[in-house]
Amino acid sequence: MDLETLLSFHWGIMAPEFTIFITAVVLSLMDLFFSRHFNRRLFAWWALLGVAVAFIFCVTEIGSPVTTILGGTYRLDSFALAFKMLLLIGAGFVLLMSVDYDKKGEISYRGEFYYLFMTALLGAMMLTSSADMITLFVSLELLSLSSYILAGMRKNDPTSNEAAFKYVVNGGIATAVILFGISYVYGFTGTTNLYEVNEILNAGNANPLLFSDRYLIVFSFVLVFAGLAFKLATVPFHMWAPDVYEGAPTPVTAFLSVVSKTAGFAVLLRFFYVGFAQAAGLHTSSQSGPEIAFASLEPYFAVLAAMAMIIGNTAALKQKNIKRLFAYSSIAQAGYVLVPFVAFTSLTVGDIWFYLMAYLFMNLGAFAVIQVVSEKEGSADIQGFAGLYRRSPWIALAMAVFLVSLAGIPATAGFIGKFNIFLGALLSSHYWLASVMIGTTVISYFYYFGIMARMFLRPASHPEKMAFPLGAGIVVCLGIAGTLGFGIFPNAAIGFLHDYFQLGNFFPE
Repeated sequence: MDLETLLSFHWGIMAPEFTIFITAVVLSLMDLFFSRHFNRRLFAWWALLGVAVAFIFCVTEIGSPVTTILGGTYRLDSFALAFKMLLLIGAGFVLLMSVDYDKKGEISYRGEFYYLFMTALLGAMMLTSSADMITLFVSLELLSLSSYILAGMRKNDPTSNEAAFKYVVNGGIATAVILFGISYVYGFTGTTNLYEVNEILNAGNANPLLFSDRYLIVFSFVLVFAGLAFKLATVPFHMWAPDVYEGAPTPVTAFLSVVSKTAGFAVLLRFFYVGFAQAAGLHTSSQSGPEIAFASLEPYFAVLAAMAMIIGNTAALKQKNIKRLFAYSSIAQAGYVLVPFVAFTSLTVGDIWFYLMAYLFMNLGAFAVIQVVSEKEGSADIQGFAGLYRRSPWIALAMAVFLVSLAGIPATAGFIGKFNIFLGALLSSHYWLASVMIGTTVISYFYYFGIMARMFLRPASHPEKMAFPLGAGIVVCLGIAGTLGFGIFPNAAIGFLHDYFQLGNFFPE
């Protein structure tokens, strides 16, 4: 590729990514050259500035036509833009939490945290725009490698070391499985571009040679799905999540539970609803022709979604560590988000986006409270929440709002998100999956309301009042505003999404 061709690309569509990249480079240079006595907590504000500028670039691109660069490997459409905005908001919340984290000095090299965090965010953002399996894989590994190191930032803590090791091992296996599946796709189609893959597989339905290999095509579909399921921590590939969530620094746990998971579901949608939209399935009919791969595998994916909801919620009942409890809660939440992936309707992408947005506000708000309480108590044991209402009424009330939303109680964003998914399951005739949603949601009441019972009904271990630091306080206030605001006025988000984002424009034409 010559220089003239390179300069002819519309690089402006990557302005948010360039901003995050430049911020990461600047932070790494600052960490290298600044005195060791310089307060590196201030890096959080530089990182926040970069995130804010990137978000502004995203806002200015709303309504722009679909644009591709680098031979169609990188694509800016409404789908990518909508998910990038979620990623940037979530990253901003996590950075605010990190300002006040680690008062005991557990993280020896704090400067590393911020530029590694920005590279992880860069990988997540690039995932949403990747229209090629190579850029998708590189972006996924940029996110993953940075996350492995972030999980082990508490270098002198054995649980953090264990978390990083388990994350690396499981992540490496997932990477190998994804690569194996991608190699099959490339072998069948001769291309790595997802939109070209769709065209070839669609034409292959009438090609006896390619159609005869539909079992291997479905096999490659399953391999890539399994690898991504590792990254999303869905059953049965969830084993690493509780240990990693417990051992990682709380801001990193929050990042993995929300920002990383949001990017994972974005790539899941992009990969399968673009590349495999018309791939032949396992069965054929003399009247309607070949069944598509989604229809063949739909029952199996429905079982995986149900298992995630059941195992995640039931395992959370016995947890004594609040971060492990939220790890299993996160597994269950991934099961809820898999339901519209299985029960596909015209509103599926919007339903997933809304639920991930609601999850961002309620889960990051809850993690901000967990971080403050855990640091004050010196432990992440759930007993640390006993008597919280007497020690700090406003913190207890804020946590109650987040727990109620996670449980799916009306007048919260969590309820609206679950209701939309439940309705989609009913409209697509997945009645048993909708029933599992209801049953597991009821199970979740026991551990969510168990935390509330400790906060409001149990005596405090000591009467010392609990102050709330600035960064975490901002996250909690914004979390409450989003959780209650979008719960009472859901059309504010849904209407904005439908008015300014055509989420369906990422589908092949």
